Amino acid sequence: MPRNHAASPRARGPSQRQLRVGEMLRHALSDILMRGEVRDPDLDGVPVTVTQVIPSPDMRHATVFCEPLGGRNAPGVVAALNRHRGFIRGQMGKLIALKFTPDLRFVEDTSFAEAEKIETLLKSSRVQRDLAAPAGNDADNDADNDGGDDGDADEEGGDGA
Repeated sequence: MPRNHAASPRARGPSQRQLRVGEMLRHALSDILMRGEVRDPDLDGVPVTVTQVIPSPDMRHATVFCEPLGGRNAPGVVAALNRHRGFIRGQMGKLIALKFTPDLRFVEDTSFAEAEKIETLLKSSRVQRDLAAPAGNDADNDADNDGGDDGDADEEGGDGA
């Protein structure tokens, strides 16, 4: 039975080369944004965090996940970065040693907002109440089960010996 080699790389996730190139691109982008070479009113004085860069398997395209510090005006910052992606790509070509400089697509990273949402949910009174109630019930059940089962097993073992 022949294997479908085209589908197998996607099933396994990114290759080691994709991970290495993604980190190299992330560092180059961070340097460009830190120097403030991109002139745009939406980016003036706004520190941008580049959290992850995922290159395509052929290294011709890359998706850049970024978030402005504090998360304020994220859609405007991402739109500004996408407007200037040609300039950023040209600057990146000077910093990296790849055969092709990938075409960039900037996307808002929502992982920080999701993490904050989960943390808020876990700290809510409803979750705390649910976490506290089973702990008390489990301790009572464990004490009853352990005491009754162990005592019976010891007595039976003691009578047989």
